[in-house]
Amino acid sequence: MRAICVTSQRTLEYCDVPAPEAPPSGHVLVDMIASAITHGDKFFLTRPMPGAPPADGHDIYGANGAGIVVAIGDGVPAAMLGKQVAIYKSLAKSVHTRGLWCERAQVHYSSCLVLPDHIVARDLCGSLANVLTVYAFLEEAVPGGKGLIVTAGNSATGLVAAALVRRCGVPAMFLVRSAAARDGLLEHGTEHVLVSTENGFEDKFATLALELDATTVFDGVGGDLLSRILPHLPMNTAVRIYGFLGGASPIALPTTLLMGRNLMLRRFTVLESLIVTDPTRLANAFRELGNIMDEPLFQTRVGSEFRLDEIDHAMTFQSIDGGRALLIP
Repeated sequence: MRAICVTSQRTLEYCDVPAPEAPPSGHVLVDMIASAITHGDKFFLTRPMPGAPPADGHDIYGANGAGIVVAIGDGVPAAMLGKQVAIYKSLAKSVHTRGLWCERAQVHYSSCLVLPDHIVARDLCGSLANVLTVYAFLEEAVPGGKGLIVTAGNSATGLVAAALVRRCGVPAMFLVRSAAARDGLLEHGTEHVLVSTENGFEDKFATLALELDATTVFDGVGGDLLSRILPHLPMNTAVRIYGFLGGASPIALPTTLLMGRNLMLRRFTVLESLIVTDPTRLANAFRELGNIMDEPLFQTRVGSEFRLDEIDHAMTFQSIDGGRALLIP
């Protein structure tokens, strides 16, 4: 089969590899429909995650995708056979798991969320990691009755957050960079959206943060934006950093601010969350999420589609509206 593999120099190459035929216990074979290229895919290509299991024969790349289950191993629920699934490969570490940028993937079944039949799987080929990240964050990192600040308001994860806070009734404000992004969120029913490039942003931010009692920051940007809002956060605010859209830009804050307002800065990764590390809780979360995956804001924002042999062009693709490159086997 055709696949995209990682070389010893951490570059990508289009190649032919044997297709998996009989999945081992706990695993499924998935005929891939589409895979999304995410910011994380590009970042971790040159900065591989520590503790990753060894590859099973081929270093096939890619962690996010969607497809149809065509074979199941022992111990896999029989109901999964023939079903559409959204996949986040990193949810389950296994020496038998292969990457998703290929025609037929082999993954542990616990990394697959079964999609309702009426959903178009391609529309969620890059969504599961975002959806589960926000779901886990809201469950374990936002105190009851308190508000939330989402810095990357118009990102894929930010849009998921807009949908989930509306469903669970968490008061939240979303930060975006343009009036167009603000208007888009408002049209989807988001109540509080601030444009960080407008005059008076810091004053509006400070006022709204107090009104919402927003003592948790869900930060996917870092850099200059986080530096700007830190002095205006309420007392005892916890900043949880899950992403790095701000690139290498440093965070700047005086230690007197950290001490005076009792701020806390920590990372958040869904792979270390209480939900993902507990198989029972993860299964329960998947059952709940399966019922709402037709939420429009969960859909993967598509920029352009590429064949597997167009991987070089796909990796350099950039969209002005945040649309992702999709790999179509």
